Amino acid sequence: MDHLRGEADATVREGGLGDFKRQRGRTADEITRRLVRAIFEHRLPPGMRITEEKLSRTFGVSRTLARQATSQLCEMGVFVKKPNYSCTVAHPSREDAQALIDARRMVEPELIRQIVRSASASDLRLLDEHLALEQEARLTGDRSQLIRLTGEFHLKLAELARNPYLASFMMRLQVLTCLAILVHADGETGCPRDEHADIAQKIRSRDAEGAVQQMLTHLQHIELELRLEEVRPSHQPEDTFRWLAGDIGAG
Repeated sequence: MDHLRGEADATVREGGLGDFKRQRGRTADEITRRLVRAIFEHRLPPGMRITEEKLSRTFGVSRTLARQATSQLCEMGVFVKKPNYSCTVAHPSREDAQALIDARRMVEPELIRQIVRSASASDLRLLDEHLALEQEARLTGDRSQLIRLTGEFHLKLAELARNPYLASFMMRLQVLTCLAILVHADGETGCPRDEHADIAQKIRSRDAEGAVQQMLTHLQHIELELRLEEVRPSHQPEDTFRWLAGDIGAG
């Protein structure tokens, strides 16, 4: 689990994993963080197939190192191992998405309380700097940056709480929530405008329960974005093949 805790810390410290240039000496953790960034920026969609051979060529590393990176993400539940040395990006079901939101309701309020108790002036400046980056991305229309930064706001909170186990768990929850948003939501970020700033303001004023309530409201809005209560048609493989055979209408 040490590498997972390290990923949560490094994701935030490096400003969202930083620029990645192909070079010798890359580690499995660095490749893992780069793949996580790709998910945060919606560059790796749910269900996408990824092979060890493709990763090794992309990053200029051995297949052994590529396998170590994919194994880390499989351990997190972000990748699903498949035959022939390949994986697919997780495709969270509606039940998975609901479980993610429920877990976040248990974890993030305690993160907030811990931050309010212990945050220093420099911690609050870091939070303000992150919010400024979000606002800049919004104003400049930098979609990929905005998507990534809104997700990383929650990892920034986990870092400020200074609990590596919670930070590791939040990394997993946030990456999987990002994938759930791609599968189920109409919007792209799942984080409504200004709500992060509202949470930060309550933290800044040392209003723990006010900040907790803002976070719970924020999570409720993410849940609504996921449209988990909406009844949608289910397309079973048998239906598809009957349609192809001409038994279900014409098109």
